[in-house]
Order: sequence, then C-alpha cells, then structure tokens
Amino acid sequence: MVKRKKKFRLIDAILATVCITLVAESVAPTAAIGNSQYFWWILLIVAFCLPYGLITAELGSTFDSEGGMYDWVKKAFGKKWAGRVAWNYWINFPLWIASLAVAVTDVIAGIFEIELSIWWLLVLQLGYTWLVAFLGTKRIGENKWVVNIGTLFKILFMVGLGLLGIYVFLKTGESANPIKSVSDLLPTMDLAGLSFVSVIIFNFLGFEVVATFTKDMENPKREIPKALIVGGALMAIFYILPATGINIAMTTEQAEVAGITDSFAILLTSLGFSSEFIRAIVIIVGLMFIYTMVANIASWSFGVNSVAKYAADDGCFPKVFSGENKEGVPYVASIINGFVASVVVIMGITLGVLSESASNLFWTFFSFSVVTLLISYIPLFPAFLKLRKIDKTKRAYKVPGNNFVLNLITWVPLIFLIAGVIFTLFIDFTYESIMANLPLIIGVVISFIIEEILVARVKKEE
Repeated sequence: MVKRKKKFRLIDAILATVCITLVAESVAPTAAIGNSQYFWWILLIVAFCLPYGLITAELGSTFDSEGGMYDWVKKAFGKKWAGRVAWNYWINFPLWIASLAVAVTDVIAGIFEIELSIWWLLVLQLGYTWLVAFLGTKRIGENKWVVNIGTLFKILFMVGLGLLGIYVFLKTGESANPIKSVSDLLPTMDLAGLSFVSVIIFNFLGFEVVATFTKDMENPKREIPKALIVGGALMAIFYILPATGINIAMTTEQAEVAGITDSFAILLTSLGFSSEFIRAIVIIVGLMFIYTMVANIASWSFGVNSVAKYAADDGCFPKVFSGENKEGVPYVASIINGFVASVVVIMGITLGVLSESASNLFWTFFSFSVVTLLISYIPLFPAFLKLRKIDKTKRAYKVPGNNFVLNLITWVPLIFLIAGVIFTLFIDFTYESIMANLPLIIGVVISFIIEEILVARVKKEE
C-alpha cells in the first residue's frame, strides 16, 4: 500500500490554529462590551485561554487521535460522557453554518448597497451552506490553501482595522468610547455583565480541532504543542487589535448592530478620504470577510465531523455518521451538516429573516449553538486531571507544575465556562430576561433530552 504523503506542516498548523480560533464575525459583539472588554480579555486570557491551551497541547500531543476531545473524555469517563460531548459539539455546528450563511448575505447587501430578494437570499445562503459542506468532505491537507489564505485575510483586515483605529485616535484624539479614568476599564458589577464571559470564551475555542489533524502531520507530538502556543498568542493579539479599532470607531450600541466594514468606513471618513475610495476599501474588506467565513468553517469541519464519526462508531450516534470516503474523511457527517443547516436557512427565509421577530428567532438558534458548544467543553477539564492520574502514557508535552497548579488550571477555567453558559441562558435572572430567552432555554432543554436518549442506548462498559 502506498503511504500517503503528509501535507500539513508546522506553519500550516499554526495558521490553522489562528484560522480556527480567530472568528472575525464575533469581533463586533466583543467590541460591544465597551472599554471593559480589555479587563475581560486580560482576565480570560490568563484564567481560561492559557490553561485551555496548555491542557489541549498535552492531550493532543499524547493521544494523537482524530477523535480529539471525544477520545480524551472517553478515556477518562467512558462512552456516555463522550457521547454527551459529541452531541453538544456536533449540534452547534450546522446552526453556526446557517448563521454564517445569513451573515454572508448581510455583508453582500451592505457592501454593494443593494436589497436582496427572497430568491437571491435562498440561492446565496444555500450556496454558502453547500460550499462549506463540500469542503468538509476533504482532508485538511487538501483544504490547507483555503485555510491559509483565509487566515492571511483575517490577519490583514483585522490588524489593519486595529492599526487604523489607533492611528485615527492618535491623529484626532477622538474615540467613540473615550477612556477618562481607570474606572472606565472596569466591568459593571451587575449579573448581566457576566454574559460577556461567553462571548470572549467562544472566541478562544477550537484548539482541540488541531489535534484531529495528526494523520496529516509529519511529527504531531512536536508540532501540536508549538502550533497551539504560537497560534494562541497570535490569536489573542489579532482579537484585541480589531476590537480596539471598532471601539474607537463606534459606540457600544452601534457595535451591536454594525461590524467590521462599517468601522472601516467610519474611520476612513474621519481621515477625509473620498467616498469612492472608501467604497472600494469596504468592498475589498467585505469580500475578504466573506472568504474568511468559508475558511473558518472549512478549518472546523474535519474536527467536528471526526468527533461525530467516532461517536457513531462507538454507538453514541446514529450509524450513518460513520460513513467515510477512501481518504478516511467522515464525509457523511458533512453532508448531514449541510442538510440541517439548509433546513434552518429555509426556515429563516420563510419566516422573513429581515423582520424583527424572525431575526430574533434566528439569533436564538445562533445563541443556542454557542451555548451547546460551551457545554461540550465542560468535561474536557476534569478529563485532563483524571487522565494525569490514571493514564501513564508518556507525554510528548507535559503541562508543568505540581498538583496545586494542575488543579488550578483545571477548575478555574471550568468555573468560567459554566458561568458563561448560565449567564448566556439567564442573563440577570429577572423574569423579563428569562421570558426573552425562553425559546433559547427550551431549545437547550430539548437538546439535553435528545442527548440523554442517545447516550441511554450506550451499553455500560465493564
């Protein structure tokens, strides 16, 4: 049998790490936090991102399986808990695809200043959905050029936005969110403020996906830790810079409904550039933005689909998810993603995505995908600690520190993760906020019921 040539180098792994974790469309919601975002960024980089990166580097380089997080949790807690991880990890993905399909048409309508008909919305959103579903049927080594170009585009326009914002501030001394004292950088102490935790944590997630690329790497035990450490550090910089640019360009209220292209237009206008030049830049940035939304899903697909396949092989998922092609790619899972995302897209268009009520319904689906993704990571941290105790496999990379340090990097990020889920669902626990989030809460409950039905089918392991 001919040995397949490895196509994924260290630089590709670093770029994939940045592409996976750098979610351009979530920068504006992060900037909507205001000046206190810097407090949350620093806190969560230290308390969540760093421990999460270290843990993933150890597990990914030691247990180099394409099952990724599913395998790690299975080794620690058995099939049932691994099945719970797999369900939450998978179900968020087609809903995320559908939300990005809508974002694509929003960007197209915005940069070209046109109103898309229902039929164009349908064509473009379903076209995006099945393009990324098709890319999900390929190995990461085959798609690396898509991921690498997407990463470079992200870096270009996100760093460009940050530097442009800083330049405007230094030149004009004006900011939409001026910092008058240290207190402006501190978060409000109300419970609703904790809902911001989930926004930033969501931006960090995805390191474990790199661990599913092991069969495409020459030396995964050496390359995975380096890719995660270097890529994670770059990711933190690339998030804070554009969020700063948006923070200078527009108020928090504007950032809740606007985005990256609008920020470029505002900043360039303040520098006195012509409308023709600004329009050209906005179109270029918008097209790059759309490309990154293709690359982002392409970089996640193999990891998510591999987890679904492993769960199906173990009896935690329907057997159909086990289907793979001659390259060992779980292509059936990607096709299922396309169908589920298409149903959500058609539902949104049918209800009238541009109307306020339909938009709220759609973003309930998106919020649902974020919550389930966060839930899927909860068993990861205690699994790391347990595997350190029960599995004596030689670690290619080992998180340094004594038992106190290991417990610290396990339980502190876990607390933040759980808090992010709770405060996304309930915000401030008032009757009004609970009723406003009731569709989301009901959706999560239904998801939990389906999850438990699936894992109930799993035979108890000896």
